[in-house]
Amino acid sequence: MPLRKLIPLAVLAAAVVVPATQAHAADVPGVPPELQQPAQQVRQQADQWQRGLPQPQQDQVQQFVQTLPAPFSQVLPPVFADNLDGWIRNALHVMAQHNIPGDYDSIFRNIMRESGGNPRAINLYDSNAAAGIPSKGLLQVIDPTFQAYHVDGTSWDIYDPVANIAAACNYAAHRYGSINNVFGAY
Repeated sequence: MPLRKLIPLAVLAAAVVVPATQAHAADVPGVPPELQQPAQQVRQQADQWQRGLPQPQQDQVQQFVQTLPAPFSQVLPPVFADNLDGWIRNALHVMAQHNIPGDYDSIFRNIMRESGGNPRAINLYDSNAAAGIPSKGLLQVIDPTFQAYHVDGTSWDIYDPVANIAAACNYAAHRYGSINNVFGAY
């Protein structure tokens, strides 16, 4: 689909997004409270619509929207690479929306120690595995912990890299103050 056909969607979305005096973490930036619900609906529909496009057109839409002045440039959520760097950055984006502390270097350090960067890693040899609940994913989370500390807006699949990182960091925040304070098995 040519970019010129995509412009009406950007214009529609931009028409909903107007400057705001105050926003909440889950809100669409730059939108007053009374317009948050329709702005969030437009953002979700635009995101679903964009994901249905082939990758080159998704990139075109993202690049076009990013050239618009704020707050219009924030209509679509950011796009992250499907690799370890992108998973961490995506998780940090989600964590920021939920006020979960953590930084890139600490998450990376813990991932390298726990799974070596393998999102399908599973530990079948530790005490958790012996108890029938093996540690899984990038940050080696057990199912009960993942379920208890799951972060809204992420997948319920423990092997999903972003969901695994977000849940593990949420757990670490509650237990240790932040994933930044974790330097060994947790």
